[in-house]
Amino acid sequence: MSTDSSDLAETSSSSAGDRRPTHRAMEKSGAPLVSVRNLKKYYPVSGGVFSRSKSNVKAVDRVSFDIFPGETFAIVGESGCGKTTLGKTVARLYEATGGTIKFDERDITDVDGKQLRQLRRDIQVVYQDPSSSLNPRRRIGNIIREPLDVHNVGTKSERRERVADLLEMVDLPVEFRHRHPSALSGGQKQRVAIARAIAVEPKFVVLDEPTSALDVSVQAKVISLLDDLQDELGLTYLLISHDLSLVKNVADRIGVMYLGNFMEVADSRELFENPLNPYTEQLLSAVPVIESHERSLKPSAVEVQGETPDPQNPPSGCPFNPRCHHRFDACDSVEPELVEVEPGHLTRCLHDPGEKRKEVIQAMPKDVAFEDRKGSRQD
Repeated sequence: MSTDSSDLAETSSSSAGDRRPTHRAMEKSGAPLVSVRNLKKYYPVSGGVFSRSKSNVKAVDRVSFDIFPGETFAIVGESGCGKTTLGKTVARLYEATGGTIKFDERDITDVDGKQLRQLRRDIQVVYQDPSSSLNPRRRIGNIIREPLDVHNVGTKSERRERVADLLEMVDLPVEFRHRHPSALSGGQKQRVAIARAIAVEPKFVVLDEPTSALDVSVQAKVISLLDDLQDELGLTYLLISHDLSLVKNVADRIGVMYLGNFMEVADSRELFENPLNPYTEQLLSAVPVIESHERSLKPSAVEVQGETPDPQNPPSGCPFNPRCHHRFDACDSVEPELVEVEPGHLTRCLHDPGEKRKEVIQAMPKDVAFEDRKGSRQD
């Protein structure tokens, strides 16, 4: 298994879309492995003399999506948009406030106790910072073996052999089992974290910013390793990242998140070549372009406007309206729904020129204006 790569730019120049569309089309014909509907995760905000709950921060608010077997579904967005909270709620590390989570066609929203422990074998997480996710007092072999011990997998000798096999799978010398995390580099620590995550042969892995704490050249090697393991073991990934240039080449589909919900969901290549949401346009406009052929695919430059609103006091109407370059008067009062405007391509915006937007407009009160800020008609 090769994980050689000179740097991330080289990885970016080769499109994963060359391989994944056929793979994705085969898998989508069946039932999704993960199915999320109207998922909510609220945090109460207390205040006053008696510290009573005054309001809620809606970290995740009515999110719905599916992830199919063997697929990589990426969630991208600015810091504070709720993407990590969403990932940990789907993995059942956080309790959901509302909605449902189905895994392998089974409702896991409220499972606990023994059922939740059994679920941990199928759902694993790779965290952002390997230095903080590995116990510095334990040796690498013990860290990787811990899931096998917890779930009582195999005999002691079989677990030792399994640890050696896992180290080999993530391209680390078997001798590393005797070392402590402090003796490893950042990339090596993350490989250990990956080995620990796949030790019990899970079906689904949440990758929470798995490369953001690593050097650029190391990032490419770790992503290549994750890609190889996905093919070899049939893994399904939920990839959380703020790096659009990274997810472009490793994700099958992408959900663009803002203030707790998706603004756009589409196949990776479609999202980059034909963004339908103003927020996506602004994010893509900020991505640096290295190769000349990528400049022709990049949307026209759109200036990123304003700051992310306070999640405790979000704007009325469309959550993105204070920063939007396609803003209408109606955007201040009407919250658009996430609708499919092209096959497999969903967006949450009144600016969409298709039939779905016309249906929304026709259902609205007659006194709601659809004038943009320059006064020209947009419908």
